[in-house]
Amino acid sequence: MIVRRGTGDRMLRMALPKGALYAESVALLECSGLDVTGLADPGRQLTVRAGEVEYIIGKPTDIPAYVAYGGVDVAIAGKDSLLEAALDLVEMADLRFGACRFVVAEPEDAPRSVAEIYRHLGVIRVATKYPRITEAHYTSRGLQVELVKLSGNIELAPLIGLADQIVDITATGRTLAENRLRIVEEVLSSTARFVANPASLKTASTRVTELAEALASAAGTDKEGPAS
Repeated sequence: MIVRRGTGDRMLRMALPKGALYAESVALLECSGLDVTGLADPGRQLTVRAGEVEYIIGKPTDIPAYVAYGGVDVAIAGKDSLLEAALDLVEMADLRFGACRFVVAEPEDAPRSVAEIYRHLGVIRVATKYPRITEAHYTSRGLQVELVKLSGNIELAPLIGLADQIVDITATGRTLAENRLRIVEEVLSSTARFVANPASLKTASTRVTELAEALASAAGTDKEGPAS
């Protein structure tokens, strides 16, 4: 698959997330027929030009902002990051890898149940990296929560008495279990998605659509959209 550009058109700019989704993102791009030279081991480079695409390598939680504000035309991003950011972009395809789920977890041996705490105080304290998703979940259940936003090691919060429950992402639940936390509820599931900037979808429609179709085909799924 070749991403075409007309005379005078700039390279298509695509953001890729560092970390857990990176290797599978690069593998899928290669399967889709894109030139991924330099992406396997970019070192400290944050931009890599290969073929007709300029790749931008960024923090997963920043990717939605890169797309929504026009820093890049398209990106691969986790559904979790997209939901938490709640920005204006277009989801083009579910790429099916990077599967994980948001769950509510609490200590296995808590001296008081969360239900008892809520009856007594009328509120429960919840630690999370994802306040928007977490608040929406508890609001849908009609529960009042005090959110504690943390950036890492969410499992520590209930262990040191900082929170009654946590909302976090897990693939297997192993880390939670190792820290004596039990899953009590599932919030939502997440996989990697291909997304586009709305303006880029209009001005580079053919390139973006072709790429979405190629990625969806390589991922073994149907192209979704566009749907914001």
